[in-house]
Amino acid sequence: MEFQMNASILNGIVVVALLATPLQADDVSDALQAAVDAYAAGDLAGTNAAMTMAGQAISARQSALLEALLPPAPEGWTMTMTEDFSEGFGMLGGGAGAEARYENADQSVSYTVSFIADNPMVASMGAMLGSVEMMALMGKVVKVGDQALLENEGNYSALAGNRVMFTATGAATDVMLPLVQTVDFAKLATFDAD
Repeated sequence: MEFQMNASILNGIVVVALLATPLQADDVSDALQAAVDAYAAGDLAGTNAAMTMAGQAISARQSALLEALLPPAPEGWTMTMTEDFSEGFGMLGGGAGAEARYENADQSVSYTVSFIADNPMVASMGAMLGSVEMMALMGKVVKVGDQALLENEGNYSALAGNRVMFTATGAATDVMLPLVQTVDFAKLATFDAD
């Protein structure tokens, strides 16, 4: 009886998740359906494996959404995505992320901009980057729109929506600031919500 009730709950969760996504099959819905099927068959190991695969597929989708929010390169600069940036997050507690390297025409100046979401590292930085007062103790506070950023040792850091850590590092802050000012921090805070 308890097993059937738990299976009904899991089925309900999957149905809600599937209704919230397009009707076409994808890695997330396929993995969730595999989890339901394994659970209904009493295969807890298979259920766990399928749920892990669903989690990885969701993280990959979130990383793609973050990647789309990286600003384009300024005129005369190139932008190169860090292809495997979020691949190791599973070993670091999960999450999603995206990073790009920006380089000027003669390759004499470059810097990186990264977004990391829903990772334990983000939570540990929350106490510092979630408070303007704490940021002011560590360096200069700069405002970009409504977003407060920490400028410290030639880097910019911020926490958007208490879950997405932003960093820009590698060049003088006056070089990076024009690009940093183009980041849509409001969208970044809700990057995976419709």
